[in-house]
Amino acid sequence: MPTIVGRGLDRLATVRRVTRGIDRRTVVRAGIFAAVAYAAWLAIGAFGRPYNFFDMKIYHGAVVWWASGHELYEFVAPGTTLGFTYPPFAGLAMLPMAHLPVTLAGLVNAAVSIAALAVVLAALLRPIVDRLGWPLWYTVAIATPLAAAIEPTRETLGYGQVNLLLFALILADLVALRWRSRRGTHQAEDDGPLLRFVYGGAWAGVGIGLATAVKLTPALFIFYLMITRQWRVAWTAIGTAVGVTIGSFGIVGAESRDYFGSVLWQTERVGAADMTPNQSLAGLLARLYDSIETPGLLWLAFSVLVLALGLSRASNAHSDGDELTAFTLVGLTANVISPISWTHHLVWVIPAIIVLTDAAIRRHDASRGPVRTASAPYGGPPGVATLRPPIWYPTLTGFRHGFAAIGLYLLFLISPIWPYEHQLPEVSHYQDGLFGALMENSLALALILLVAALPWRPGAEPAFHTDRAARASMLYGRR
Repeated sequence: MPTIVGRGLDRLATVRRVTRGIDRRTVVRAGIFAAVAYAAWLAIGAFGRPYNFFDMKIYHGAVVWWASGHELYEFVAPGTTLGFTYPPFAGLAMLPMAHLPVTLAGLVNAAVSIAALAVVLAALLRPIVDRLGWPLWYTVAIATPLAAAIEPTRETLGYGQVNLLLFALILADLVALRWRSRRGTHQAEDDGPLLRFVYGGAWAGVGIGLATAVKLTPALFIFYLMITRQWRVAWTAIGTAVGVTIGSFGIVGAESRDYFGSVLWQTERVGAADMTPNQSLAGLLARLYDSIETPGLLWLAFSVLVLALGLSRASNAHSDGDELTAFTLVGLTANVISPISWTHHLVWVIPAIIVLTDAAIRRHDASRGPVRTASAPYGGPPGVATLRPPIWYPTLTGFRHGFAAIGLYLLFLISPIWPYEHQLPEVSHYQDGLFGALMENSLALALILLVAALPWRPGAEPAFHTDRAARASMLYGRR
């Protein structure tokens, strides 16, 4: 009996040694993370659609077909009229998955995309959590399943799309601009050339160039860089996109000629404009006119207006030192004016939610000062006991931005377009009345509203160091 008791005490001592470094806070955080991840999983099941890597099957079938000696753009997925629609460089990038089973290829893409999403969230949230004193790893651990549950992310993962990878490439240039900005004022003389290149942000523009070579819509970021006179980054992006495309001509010349000479202009390859998941301006107008095709002149006129508005606001955000909001406005504008923007393309709502949330926090914090004394007005002599303004004032300040962030997240979580999905000529888009038409176009309307009204945060994240950004930050804190 003493021997058995002694062994039991030894095992208990071992357990205590293992759990000694685990405090109650860690256990609570792990429990919250598990609860959030489970809730996100339930939300995907409740609001998402049946996912079976549908798009990945097309990509996989196309590269297998191509690797077997056939022409890439002659592939048509069995049982559909759909084929490969990306440039040849994208085909070359996807070619290695021809050696994997299609399900494994989809799972690998999903895993890499989630990892890319987590890295992007870490980059976007770090300035915010550093200011607030929150732990970055825990914030990202909570934010990742929350972001994975909304419509663009779950559609990207479920269908085997590449949008999160392109999203990460573009925002990598935002990180490079940050590093270059900091490097301008904190240059380390003892750093080697490699460290100066990497942490100096000299590669800014490469991500946008690669994304443009895979999918043409990121080219709008190059135009934005030009109008904001970020010439070095713009030329790096152009050089990368052109270099990769010319390299593709050198490797697969026949496919490159087919794509740029014919396939690029075959808009019918991607589907009808009025299809419900097309939440661009073109899709919105087609459904409002209850037509399979978009009214061309009207779409062109409104697209030019949205383009001018979006780039103008992005340029102002850049000038006031908020590069994240500038990038977000450009991405949202591209979603709106593109002829086809499927719901899995709308990943730019993720940084939009972050911007709105941070704007709410900043305005709430700014409302807590200045303070006043019990017997003196604001601006009284320093060193005197102070009183806060009425408690309701800072509580309500920032409410509209916080409410907008929550509303935007819930809209893209629930995605009310699917209960009202219709397809001409079988069913009119007004089958469920005006409310049904509003719901079917709700995501497109939200994108247009964001382009017009997404606030920027002066001085929050400049891609440059000037007195103007500093003054803007001070003014913002006084609001």
